[in-house]
Amino acid sequence: MSLILTNIEKYVQLTAEEKELFLSKTEIHHYKAKSILLSSGQVCKHSYFVNSGILRSFNINDNIVEHVLSFACEGWWMGDMYSLISQKPGNLFIEVLEDAELVLLSKENQEQLYTEIPKLERFFRILTENSLVANQERLMDNLSLSAEERYDKFLKRYLNLNHKIPQKQIASYIGVTPEFFSKMKAKLLRK
Repeated sequence: MSLILTNIEKYVQLTAEEKELFLSKTEIHHYKAKSILLSSGQVCKHSYFVNSGILRSFNINDNIVEHVLSFACEGWWMGDMYSLISQKPGNLFIEVLEDAELVLLSKENQEQLYTEIPKLERFFRILTENSLVANQERLMDNLSLSAEERYDKFLKRYLNLNHKIPQKQIASYIGVTPEFFSKMKAKLLRK
């Protein structure tokens, strides 16, 4: 559990008692690859912190095409922010790509922690702000950068994941077809 505490302490310092209280409100779960943690149409009831493994969030459009929104690896948080905050059904799937150990924090326990440890409200506000900034940057990148530039940003953002994630999911993340992605990578390798 030290990884999640280290993650929190990047932004706020907790006393030993606060750490113990925080950990008492979490659960550790192990999931096999290909497990679906959340499906479109469900209400997101947890934030997921990745101790080990890889997650992805995605949606499926009316033409049954997957659109990858994000990946989460060791030390990252993931959830359907819209659904978690509003407690309304969301439109994201969250899938385990590689066997994972996750720390689950329920929305209910998170709200209790805000009252019992007010500095955690600051921590989660910072996480939410960082997520908003990253999503806005990604949107702007999709509008203004070439596929090669978006791929370069993917490689920088998700260090060491390039060989762990199926190429078709990376293609989806950067907004191109798998065929285009394959040709683009071949061209990049020739450079």
